[in-house]
Parts: sequence; structure tokens; C-alpha cells
Amino acid sequence: MILDFSQNNIKAIFEVDENGIVTLNELCVPSYKSELAKDKKYCHIVDIHISGENADDHHGSKHTGASSNATLRYKSHTCEQNEKGTLVKFLLADSKMEATVHYQFYDGISAIRSWTSVKNISTEPLGIEYISSFAYTGLENSSPLVYMPHNTWCREVNWKKCTLSQLGLDRTNPFSIKKIGASNTGSWSSKEYLPMGAISDTENTLLWQIENNGSWQWEISDVSDMLYLKLSGPNETENGWYKCLAPNEEFVSVKASIAISNSFDSALCELTKYRRAIIKNNKENATLPVIFNDYMNCLWGDPTEEKLIPIIEKASSLGAEYFCVDAGWYADGYWWDSVGEWLPCEWRFPNGIKSIFDRIREKGMIPGIWLEIEVMGIVCPILDKFDDSCFFMRHGKRVIDHGRYQLDFRSPKVREHASAVIDRVVNEYGVGYIKMDYNIEAGVGTETDADSFGDGLLKHNRAYLAWLDEIMQKYPSLIIECCSSGGMRMDYAMLERAHLQSVSDQESYKNTALVSSNMATAILPEQGAIWSYPLASGDENEASFNMIGTMLQRMHLSGEVARLSQKQLDEIAEGVALYKSYRHKIPTLLPFYPLGLNSYTDGWACAGYRTDDEKYIALWRLNGENDEIFVPLDTAERAQLLYPSSSKCKITKKQDGVLVSLPDCYSAILLKA
Repeated sequence: MILDFSQNNIKAIFEVDENGIVTLNELCVPSYKSELAKDKKYCHIVDIHISGENADDHHGSKHTGASSNATLRYKSHTCEQNEKGTLVKFLLADSKMEATVHYQFYDGISAIRSWTSVKNISTEPLGIEYISSFAYTGLENSSPLVYMPHNTWCREVNWKKCTLSQLGLDRTNPFSIKKIGASNTGSWSSKEYLPMGAISDTENTLLWQIENNGSWQWEISDVSDMLYLKLSGPNETENGWYKCLAPNEEFVSVKASIAISNSFDSALCELTKYRRAIIKNNKENATLPVIFNDYMNCLWGDPTEEKLIPIIEKASSLGAEYFCVDAGWYADGYWWDSVGEWLPCEWRFPNGIKSIFDRIREKGMIPGIWLEIEVMGIVCPILDKFDDSCFFMRHGKRVIDHGRYQLDFRSPKVREHASAVIDRVVNEYGVGYIKMDYNIEAGVGTETDADSFGDGLLKHNRAYLAWLDEIMQKYPSLIIECCSSGGMRMDYAMLERAHLQSVSDQESYKNTALVSSNMATAILPEQGAIWSYPLASGDENEASFNMIGTMLQRMHLSGEVARLSQKQLDEIAEGVALYKSYRHKIPTLLPFYPLGLNSYTDGWACAGYRTDDEKYIALWRLNGENDEIFVPLDTAERAQLLYPSSSKCKITKKQDGVLVSLPDCYSAILLKA
């Protein structure tokens, strides 16, 4: 039986054979002509490793040869219309379990969301060691490129494009033990890699993201002379996750999403549309207000009433609409390891912290505050009020990382405490914005009420997301920023909920340009909070160079604004005013990369954003020796400089693009075409 669910410019062909084995035969653009002879017995739509059963394959560390492949058989399928599009579900079963594989299609978007649920239908416990969220065997393999998004503190979104051979997968046999891919173990979901990747040949590209705020894994390898792709949440081998299902108990995997198109850029456009289809928002955030935050190159976690007042004045005059008081407002000294009580330090605010927030409102801005609600410092004043059940535990001991304990959000006491803090800052202090930071890595998980450390982590992760949903429902006008030491938790389990994401802790504006230029691959432009934080000692280009990164994403002002020259202040104010004139378009812009994805070895960086009838181009000259660069554009005749008006740039329009000259290193411009 051939089942054709092709739609939204996706060819999606499934097959159920005479033995009840379900395979995904094709997942590609409609024009793609496959010539690959597939060995269908390896093309299962789900892989589940069951404890005590035979992993029947010469697999090494690959997740092939799942015991479920030998037993799970087709029972039924459904195709349902819902508010998003079409949901296709395959029900598979054997004598022990039922597995339902879900594929959500989205109207008008070339992307799917995939996940698997498993139910124990036996009378005995059922141990799960691995479960795929998405599995596809038979990728076209003429000469694919793999895109790997490396990510680390202060150097986020660092894509590398490699051949299979460059990654060590030389295909000289029908199969190998080598796999390529990435994984994350712990509570920072993107500390080494983004939970993303892509595989692309000349005509077809699959670009994916795994949507979990903790551990995950993906892999590409070969089996029976075919390439496969598997996406999953945590598993036992890589992540210390094991789940024991009691009779009639069900487990649902994490979700994964795959955009399908004919190039990386076009697949990214589809993934961008998909991200917009799933995010929650509120009308306050939808206007993309300009935010001032007092941390970066500003107060550095040492706010006082005296220091804040002149900065509040200056932020208001520059056009900021929200003002966030960052870390340290609660601390009587060193602010790092005392977090958790969330009461203001009296000597910092002799007139009370509410007076500062009142001052912010008097200046026409909405106040915000920094919290790190998921942790409790090792010298927190209220630590003795919480017992071990409130914290991550391993080997009978509380988990400590970098001077903090990890709170377990499955605990009713923890959730009650966290909710009370939100109630206080919203109802008593009057904040309308919370920067929700998270600065530790809690590791593999917790043993409390869990089948494995990884099981405890996943349960906590999901409990935290549920709590966050409750807070957003209770305070529908509250804007919540996700931050994890910058971009250490950029995943769409978090970003489906959080309104915006702090993208980096990078202190150098010169290096931030590389982060901001690639950021639209990782998160939506309207969610990417980019710092603009010039120093008073900066050269004539510093203020505008800082601003360029923010002007097509989310504007986060900071820096030494109380000490800047008038020229620097004028350039910031010019940028803010211009941003406000077109920011309503940003939630419709689609990213593209005229010069390809940007690298830390490049002398220039470029990022494009387009609508159906116009394009915006951010262009940075870094430390490149060449003072000019050609940017291919099919709308070159309309090219004009938007910002800064004082730029020394020279723009020469060509038939197929623009030649841009910037005489100074570390200068930048914003073009419209």
C-alpha cells in the first residue's frame, strides 16, 4: 500500500508492505527524481531499543538494528485536519507495545514536526533505551554536504559545512561503524552545538531542529548502502537516559522539526515560517519594543539607585521603551552565589526598589528585572527552608555547579516559591519584563523519582516548561526573555514560549558581529536580542557598528551611555528612530545569506532579510584587508544606504549586485534594496 501525503511543496511518500512494515520512501522537494534503490527492511519510520532484546545489526555506536524493527507492524493510520494543517499518525504494534509516529504538516510551509509515543500494552515492565523522534533511511547520497552548527559561550552560531569524507564517513563499503552527528547531555541544550543540522545536495536539503531544553542526539550514517538520518531526545548511550514503562504507561518523545527545500537558504526560510507558526506571543512583545538593559559594558551586575538614575534618563532620551535592571539588585556583596531569595538589597535602593521602577515608568518606559529562578545559591539566605526533594540529587548528594544548586521543578514547593517570586515582582514592583537567566550546567540529571539520571532531567525540563506556560497564562502581558549565559539554551522547547532570546555574553562588539550575522539560522529575527553596547572610548565607527547587528533583530541597548560623546549618542538615536520606522516588518522578514554563512575567518560578514518586494542587507567590514566587497542582489538598482547617515561607504550598482566600499575596518552599514 502506497500512501502519498505530499503537500506544501513536500513529497512525502510512505509504504506499508505485505508484512505490515511501514517505510518512509521519499521526503524531498516534488521535483527531486530519486534513483536510489532502497532496501526497505532498513527504512523503518521509528527506531526503539528495548532492554533485554536483540540489537540485530553490526552497529557500533549507531542506533541501528533496533529490536522494534523486527516486531512492530502496521495497525492503522489517520490523516486529520487541525488548526495548523494536516496531522498524519501511524499506529504500529507488537505483543508488548504500541507506537504512534506523528507527522504534523503546516499549511503553506515546507516543514513537518515529528514525534513518537510508546505505550506498554503488556503485563510486564518495558525498558526503553532509545526512541527516535524522526527516522529516515534512504537519503539521496550523490555528494551531500552536512551543515554542523557549533555553539559555545561568546561564540554562538558557528556553522561549518563539510563533506561526509571530511567528517570521516568515507563510503567504501555498504555500511560502516562510523557515524557523524552531534549530541548534548545536560541542562544547557546548546553549549557545544545548536540542536540543529542540515544535509544538502544540489537539489534537496533537509534542515532540522530538535526541540528539547536538555539532552538530545542526532546522527547520520549508512546502512545497506543507504544514508540515514535519525533525530532523538535523550537516550541511554549518549545521555544517560532510560525509561521503564509500567503496564499501560505511555511515553512521548521530544519533538523534532524538518524543513525540506532545494537549498540551505530556502530551507531556512521554511524553518523560519515554521518557527513563527509555533511560537506563543503577546501584543506587547509583537511590537518589538526597544529594550535597555543595564548589564553589558554598563553596570556589570552592580546596580544602585545612584548609578541607575542617570542611565534611566539617558535610555529614555535615546528612545528605549523597556528598561531592565539586571543582576546584583538582590545582593549585599558578591552577587553570584547568593541567588534564590529574590529580595532587594536595602543599601542599593535607600528609597526602595519600587522607587526605581516608578522612575522608569515616569520616563515613559516599562520596567524589567533579572531573575535566575531555576537555581539557588550555596549561600542563599533561605536555603535551609528547602530539603533534598527540592534539588537535583546524584549518588545521594545535592548537585552543585558553579556555586549554585539546581532546583527541581517537579517539586510543588519549588514551583510555589518560583511563582511567589514572579507574583511579587509583577504585582508589587510593577515589572512588565523578566530576563530569565540560567547560568549553570546541571549535568546528566537527577536520581530523584526517576528511572535514570536522564529520566529525571527530562521530567524536570518538562515540569519547568509547564510552569512557564502557567506564568504566561497568568500574566499575558508579561514579556519573558530567555537567557542562559547568552546562547547556551537556544532551543525551540524554550523559544516556543519565551518571547525573545539573549544571544550571547560576548563583550567585544567586534566579535558580536559574527554572532548576530548568523543568528537568524538559530532563532527568529524577532526573537534575537542583540547587544548594542558602545564604550565611551570607542572610535568614530563603534556606535554605528554596534547598532547594525540589532537593527534587523531585537534591539538591546546598553553600554556606557551616560559617558558617550554627543556624536555617539546621535548615531544611537538615529538607529533607534529608523528601527521604529520599519520594525513592524521584522516578524515577516525571511533570512538569506548573499555571501553564504559567515565564518570567524572571514574579513566581512553579511546577512540579508527579505519580503516579497524588498530586501534589507546588514554588512560588516571586520578585519579584512580588502576595503570593498561584491554583494549579489537581483534588486541592485534599488540599493540605498539606510544607516548610518554618516557612513563613508561607497555603493556602486551593478547589473547583478552591488559593490560596496568601506574604508575603515570594523565599520558597518545597513542597506535596503
